Amino acid sequence: MIIKACLFDLDGVVVDTARFHYLAWKSLADRLGFDFTDKDNERLKGVSRMDSLNILLSIGKIHLSEQDKTSCAEEKNQLYLQYIQQMTNKDILPGVMEFILELKNTGIPVGIGSASKNTPTILERIGMTSLFDVVVDGSMITHAKPHPEVFSLGAEILHVNPENCVVFEDAIAGVQAAHNAGMKCIGVGSPATLREADMVIPGFQDLKLKDIVL
Repeated sequence: MIIKACLFDLDGVVVDTARFHYLAWKSLADRLGFDFTDKDNERLKGVSRMDSLNILLSIGKIHLSEQDKTSCAEEKNQLYLQYIQQMTNKDILPGVMEFILELKNTGIPVGIGSASKNTPTILERIGMTSLFDVVVDGSMITHAKPHPEVFSLGAEILHVNPENCVVFEDAIAGVQAAHNAGMKCIGVGSPATLREADMVIPGFQDLKLKDIVL
């Protein structure tokens, strides 16, 4: 394929915020009186905040009113915001910056496609705001992954056809969203988990554009 744009998920692909999400969700679960494990947290990757809350509540077998759910989601987000305020460029995952700079030097535009409404805050904290040609976050979309909206909108803003876009994702829902958008997807993480991806890499360390074969 001819790559004309690359779109990146944020959490778990560009930065390691998964641990902050986990700590915030676990704190909420502790308050509600049940245990929330690392394994449980895998189910929340790439999922919107409210959908994540519903999964968490189902794990704890807890039923709440819509008003209480909204309150819990906000509580979790405030905890998460406290954690990400501590972030620096040291939280950028190894090799990501170098790979993105190679793409840009080659003339390939890059974008972020994330369900997180905290995307602008994180990019500012790690000093990468100006690096991306487009940033689509949770405040700009109405449908969560695996719906293709977040990536389709990114391609539309960049004026690039979906078939010429490559998405980098660490979550199953994200891989499905990329495919639903008509794009190729490179999974970042475990081949067993991300078997639906067109290619899987363990991370960006030492990755070069020439290594991508789709």
